[in-house]
Amino acid sequence: MALQARDAQERKRHGRHYTPPDLARFLARRALRYVPRAATLRVLDPACGDGELLLAVHREIASSAPDVAVHLTGYDLDRQAIDETAGRAAALGVEIDCRAVDFLAASDQLADGSFDLIISNPPYVRTQQLGGATAQLLSKQFGLRGRIDLTHPFVAIAPRLLDTGGVLGLLCANRFLTTRAGANLRRILTGELTPVELYDLGDTKLFTAAVLPAITIALRATGPPDCRYVSVYEELGVEPDCTAELFDALAGEDACLVGAGGRVFAVEVGVLATGEARESATIATLPADRPSVADPPLPASGLVDTPADSGTVDGGRSDRHGDTAWRMSRPSVDHWLGRIADRTWHSFGEATRIRVGIKTTADRVFISDRWEQMDPTPEPELLRELITHHDLQPWRVAMARGTRVLYPYDLLEPRRTPIDLAEFPCAAEYLRSHEQVLSGRRYVLDGGRKWFEIWVPQRPHLWGAPKLVFPDISERPRFALDRSGAVVNGDCYWISLTDLGAGRAATDLAYLLMGVANSALGLRFYDAVCGNRLYSGRRRWITQYVARLPLPDPAGAAAGEIVRRVRALLEEGVPVADSGIDEVVAAAFGVSVDIADADHR
Repeated sequence: MALQARDAQERKRHGRHYTPPDLARFLARRALRYVPRAATLRVLDPACGDGELLLAVHREIASSAPDVAVHLTGYDLDRQAIDETAGRAAALGVEIDCRAVDFLAASDQLADGSFDLIISNPPYVRTQQLGGATAQLLSKQFGLRGRIDLTHPFVAIAPRLLDTGGVLGLLCANRFLTTRAGANLRRILTGELTPVELYDLGDTKLFTAAVLPAITIALRATGPPDCRYVSVYEELGVEPDCTAELFDALAGEDACLVGAGGRVFAVEVGVLATGEARESATIATLPADRPSVADPPLPASGLVDTPADSGTVDGGRSDRHGDTAWRMSRPSVDHWLGRIADRTWHSFGEATRIRVGIKTTADRVFISDRWEQMDPTPEPELLRELITHHDLQPWRVAMARGTRVLYPYDLLEPRRTPIDLAEFPCAAEYLRSHEQVLSGRRYVLDGGRKWFEIWVPQRPHLWGAPKLVFPDISERPRFALDRSGAVVNGDCYWISLTDLGAGRAATDLAYLLMGVANSALGLRFYDAVCGNRLYSGRRRWITQYVARLPLPDPAGAAAGEIVRRVRALLEEGVPVADSGIDEVVAAAFGVSVDIADADHR
């Protein structure tokens, strides 16, 4: 078991998640549909692992075009993997040019246009694991910006190495479809290549990586006018409505519910909307979000977001190729979004500032539900109630866990002002007992902070004001109003009512925000425009997505009715089931509940 655990840790550290045969066959088959027919096919896998992708290409060519000579080349930094690839190939009588070297270092020795097909499942290693210096070097070498993972340089080199008409068959994490960091891949795939097929494989768990995968087929040539886009996510409480196998359903033309491995998946089929010139007018008509409080960089990365990475990710309003999040376009959904756009006053990002909660980067020191057992126990005035994702339900905060944070800042100051430890001897003694751990956070000290500070304290004086709070990860929206003065943890986001105005007007706007966000329309809008779902139906409710939610004009009668219904729920105890909020939110945007739920499985 210990050996297995070490192997798993190594796979995670180096991003090694080898492609299962069925998935490799599907990727090879889809990519080969676009490869120009010639006497010889030159194929590269720059991170070949156990060679499954290269062998899948060989099998497909052997069965469909046996007259074509296939030259297979595989690189991998792992000598053991290369030996395994060579052994498998030899056993099958297949010749693979196996090279146990760092492909990114060796790629400049390869001539332009050396390959007709590049098929790859690159290692997925994030910036924090790469290290800041390595990430910066790769960014400079391959023309990348912002936060990167190791997939980015592997894809960046592909256009140069592909011959005219060549094909890239890419298997990677689906995060690139919607995240700011994914702009690097979106830019390459639309600026230097032409995507023709895209498969968001969602929570199918087709292989062991923790990330959700996606397949992209892209050409170094002009392709069809529309890129086919297929998504597949588990659907609970339904029965299959087709008898196809999963991969056959993915290749089909129609949406369906397909059974696989004892689960049922909803397969949706549409075309890719990139937000560039071919984007329909629907999302493009939404107002561009003003800059909001971006998520702070993780300290281990050594990188901060560049302007290119911190810009808005809004439909059609970006001036940089690839910055817009990708989504699936379908006529019914586009029509629905268009009607909402016609009634949109502002996006959430225009109406307010969205902040992430505090990030201590030493939670075991700063956060506990057992402070009374500590010796010494820090002074009570420094132990603040802490809202975490466990405490949040739609509309309300239920703080039953008793979690508190040692918050070493002056709550009266608008700027981060650390306490004087001399005035709090118990807290000082407690913190000094952990000084070695806290001082080891070099990024805190390098940022000019004191050793006992937390990494992201946010605005201390705002904690006492009412605020909307919602969790980072949740199946459904859970926007709640907090008036307790509690601090918000980094697994949640928050909106201070001080940013919404004063008095009744601020409260009304907060109720309007909650009403839209917690509604069936808000969830449907998220899925149609943001679409960043995780396993088991969970969604990411981070700044860049929540900022795109629409708001009706607060001065209008429709918005006033939403506010009235939310007030009745929160202040008069009207049950959610009787509140009618879903209906009045849909009416405010000119759609019915039935239309809002159409095609939403």
